[in-house]
Amino acid sequence: MNRYRLMAPCHFGLESVLKKEVIDLGYDILQVEDGRVTFEGDAEAICRGNIFLRTAERVLLQAGRFTAKTYDELFEGIKAIAWEELIPENGKFWVTKASSIKSKLFSPSDIQRIVKKAMVERMKLHYYTQWFSEDGAEYPVRIFLYKDEVIVGLDTTGESLHKRGYRKLTAKAPISETLAAALIQLTPWHPDRIFVDPFCGSGTFPIEAAMIAANIAPGAKRSFLSEQWDNLIPKKEWYETLDEANDMIKRDVTAEIQGYDIDGEVIKIARQNAKLAEVDHLIHFQQRDVKDLSHNKKYGFLITNPPYGERLEEKEALPALYTTLGERFRSLDDWSAFVITSYEDTERYMGLKADKNRKIYNGMIKTYFYQFMGKKPPKRKIMD
Repeated sequence: MNRYRLMAPCHFGLESVLKKEVIDLGYDILQVEDGRVTFEGDAEAICRGNIFLRTAERVLLQAGRFTAKTYDELFEGIKAIAWEELIPENGKFWVTKASSIKSKLFSPSDIQRIVKKAMVERMKLHYYTQWFSEDGAEYPVRIFLYKDEVIVGLDTTGESLHKRGYRKLTAKAPISETLAAALIQLTPWHPDRIFVDPFCGSGTFPIEAAMIAANIAPGAKRSFLSEQWDNLIPKKEWYETLDEANDMIKRDVTAEIQGYDIDGEVIKIARQNAKLAEVDHLIHFQQRDVKDLSHNKKYGFLITNPPYGERLEEKEALPALYTTLGERFRSLDDWSAFVITSYEDTERYMGLKADKNRKIYNGMIKTYFYQFMGKKPPKRKIMD
């Protein structure tokens, strides 16, 4: 079976989490760059990457990588790629996205036009035709230029992997599913520990935690563009990967995962999303103000995405909100807290200095992941 270089983009700052996921799936890492992990795999790896990776945005098949400082060099570099080995004669192919950073070629529309033209010229020579019907499976191309280096990827995913399929309704300013999963995996939380999100919104953090606890593959309930790539991926690979995902679900798992929000309508949305994800039995959602946050057990985890105050009128309420969050957190017995926010006075108003602070981009917003570490629970005694 053919071996490919596969690229998985992710949120900037979370490459280490994705790298571990890829290694845990059994694949060799080839390269880790800002916002991207490249690994080696076969057709099965494309299926497993799409279905099992929680923190990747998509899986790309790297078709080529070369340097281009002129449009002529871009054209020749694209034309040199063996597109006939990847795209059948009736395949629909286009450049769905082109991005350029610190490169001499910087116009996305011009890059897209040149790449499509070069692909057509290459495939004309191989298929001995002057016209392509493009009425078959879709093969979208993504082009990345960084410091004049061109990376060419075929998108195997389609809709971004954060579209798990369970979030039909959202609250205001939701956190993406892939980012939520990555942040949870950055913490030492384990499914046998308490998990509380006091600003749960549409439920993304609790739902992703529950899916991790039950070992539910994030992509098991959705479709992918490359399911139609019969020339590269046998159908049986998809069926076998879905069977693997189904066999791995922990159907008898229990967990203490809770999501609270002051908005009762939002809580209804969260419950509906959890039901669609088939983890509603693992999560307790409740309408509750952060000022009423309490818990009588020790060693729990508070993981949350509180309001950032992007609007002026909201920003005025943040000092009181973060002060309350800090007070309620300190009232919890030996808990740990993990807070993602762009609010720069988080530590000041929570009244705590974070043990760790990681910069992460949530879309185009620069945020910080504050980590307030509590005591570890005592190790359980092993009975003879």
